Amino acid sequence: MDAQLIAFTGVAAGMVALPGADFTVVVRNALVSRAAGLATALGVAGGLLVHTALAVAGLAAVLVTMPVLFRTVQLLGGAYVLYLGISALYAIRRRGPVDDGGTPEDAPGRPVPGEFGRALRQGFLTNALNPKAPVLFLSLLPQFVPHGQPPLPRTLLLAALVVVLALIWFPAVALLVDRLGRWLRRPRTARAIEGGSGVALTGLGLALVTGPLLR
Repeated sequence: MDAQLIAFTGVAAGMVALPGADFTVVVRNALVSRAAGLATALGVAGGLLVHTALAVAGLAAVLVTMPVLFRTVQLLGGAYVLYLGISALYAIRRRGPVDDGGTPEDAPGRPVPGEFGRALRQGFLTNALNPKAPVLFLSLLPQFVPHGQPPLPRTLLLAALVVVLALIWFPAVALLVDRLGRWLRRPRTARAIEGGSGVALTGLGLALVTGPLLR
């Protein structure tokens, strides 16, 4: 039994399941439709694939040795998360007042043309534009390579495991939200969740944007 692999699986599962921008975007889009939620989940996994590939290739070290590049990417990522948060809050305002007695025409749950590609792109960019992720993987993966074992095959296995965990967790979240959709998509409940996700994303975006500027 590979004790280090088991330990890494636990650590990676905790990292993947930790609530953050990825989780918030998946939940928000899953309220739109099951397809949008699953597309967002696939996009997040795609972003993780980029990060783990960068870590395996050692390219993430560039972000560590070039602070200006790191902060630029961080600003871009923060700006995108901030954009998603403001967009969510604006959508609530644009939708106008609703009651729980009926479903307005633009209420969550109705399919929207092109929503799959849009949700896929949102999930991918939300994760891929997080510059801290490749640095984290770069520092984490080598800790679980047994002494004397070739590093490349092992880090490839660990990177693949992270992506597999993401492909399990985020689609499960999207399906659970869709399963509870009859309640979650009630106009008032949907507005509350969308408002909460908008505030959370706006806060995360502001933290990411202001962080590099205050240093």
